[in-house]
Amino acid sequence: MSQQISVSDYTTLVFDCDGVVLDSNQVKTEAFYQATLSYGEAAAQAMVNYHVAHGGISRYKKFAHFLEQIAPLHAEQQGPDLEALLQAYAGHVLKGLLSCEMAPGLEALRQQTPNARWLIVSGGDQAELRDVFAQRGIAGWFDGGIFGSPDTKDEILARELASGTIRQPALFLGDSKYDHQAASAAGLDFVFLSGWSEVERWKVWSDRNRIISIPSLANISA
Repeated sequence: MSQQISVSDYTTLVFDCDGVVLDSNQVKTEAFYQATLSYGEAAAQAMVNYHVAHGGISRYKKFAHFLEQIAPLHAEQQGPDLEALLQAYAGHVLKGLLSCEMAPGLEALRQQTPNARWLIVSGGDQAELRDVFAQRGIAGWFDGGIFGSPDTKDEILARELASGTIRQPALFLGDSKYDHQAASAAGLDFVFLSGWSEVERWKVWSDRNRIISIPSLANISA
């Protein structure tokens, strides 16, 4: 169900980062490939496939899965350990996050919702997100906080609901199936952003689950 939506009824807006606020899904996908390429092309491609199929899950869990399940099956040779993989990945990602496109309409939406509390709840590394958002000059828009891994989205939402940082009615804007699952489990409304999403056959999935979908944040009004 695709349509223009209004957020005027919501006290809190919760945003995923990759594919929602920043056009960074491909940045992350390429970083997973490059970080694991020393294990061989087959292992690196298997890592990419796993990453895309599990959008919204932290890099820590994905690289642990790679070392435990993918590398033993696909690796052509021994490669970096977990810490080295994380460091290589972070190096690739940081450059991309600082240069990729920001969602059109984001600044206008912030101006149109002066009384709404904004949060980032992402699978990305929390310290990295806070650094990138500060460098890009948008950290201040998210007055409810910028949160990410190693805590999961489920943990972050439960914690911020309990503390009162997320006040109902609240809306989660995401681009993955995990975003929808986490929002639903926490009792938040959900809108799926399709424009930069890597979810395969997303329209079939969203229609089947009666999820409102929009191309981008530019399709939201106050």
